[in-house]
Amino acid sequence: MWQEYLFPASVEEALVMLAQWNGRARLIAGGTDLVLEFNEGKHESTVDCLVDITRIPELKEITLEGDTIIVGAAVTFRQLDDSPLIRERATVLAEAAHAVGSLQIRNVATLGGNVVSAFPAADGSLGLSALDAEAEIADSQGRRWVPLEELFGGPGQSRIDATAQVLTALRFKALGAREGSAYERLARRRALALPILACGVAVGLSEDGNTFQWARISLGPVAPVPFRARRTEEFLAGAKVSPETMARAGEIALSESHPRTSLLRASKEYRQEMIKVLVRRGLERAVKSGG
Repeated sequence: MWQEYLFPASVEEALVMLAQWNGRARLIAGGTDLVLEFNEGKHESTVDCLVDITRIPELKEITLEGDTIIVGAAVTFRQLDDSPLIRERATVLAEAAHAVGSLQIRNVATLGGNVVSAFPAADGSLGLSALDAEAEIADSQGRRWVPLEELFGGPGQSRIDATAQVLTALRFKALGAREGSAYERLARRRALALPILACGVAVGLSEDGNTFQWARISLGPVAPVPFRARRTEEFLAGAKVSPETMARAGEIALSESHPRTSLLRASKEYRQEMIKVLVRRGLERAVKSGG
């Protein structure tokens, strides 16, 4: 078990604390994943200090700068779910946040923690992926923005070094006129269950609403990391908005996905069929919200 539990007042102070412990300190925010890992004995020999970033003001803010929404990494899923800005201009992320656990979990679990967990079906990561988000990383060299997809190395393998780096914020373009989004999630029950499949969708429509200008579709778990269905997105760009187009998009999404049979989720065959259903439903709802 850890020896010290520290509360930095700034990102810079958090980085100093991490450096002082020379690789034996870990960041913690909501702790809904990390504490469970400690209870399972996964970090006993490697972590002597926890650095709690939940008291750093900039990490708990949701702001709009121009047409860009910036979400602090320590923003909770309850904040996202309750935010009028996120609900109106990043609906897919609000709906993904609402799908996370129970109300008690959403009160403490953070968006940044969900991203750092690097799970292929992490709701926050899938919502952000559909929004083509970027992440800001702070370390001893300063701060930089990187594409979200660069943070994932494999199932549960984050490319962020939690002993020396801080994920400070996520940013993405706010959806505007003729743009919409939606999040579809299939699980054995509504809450506290691993998703059998989840799908995030964002679309941009022509002025008359009859043509897809662009589309982004995220899926999980159908690959080792949160997955962007880029061939499906290419098909939709410039395509007519119609039931036939959306059904075909589901078929293309299936062809580029690789779900596996899971005892905790469902059979490969069932999940393959549901990819087509969730992509179609997500597109229908995203089109409706952007119309």
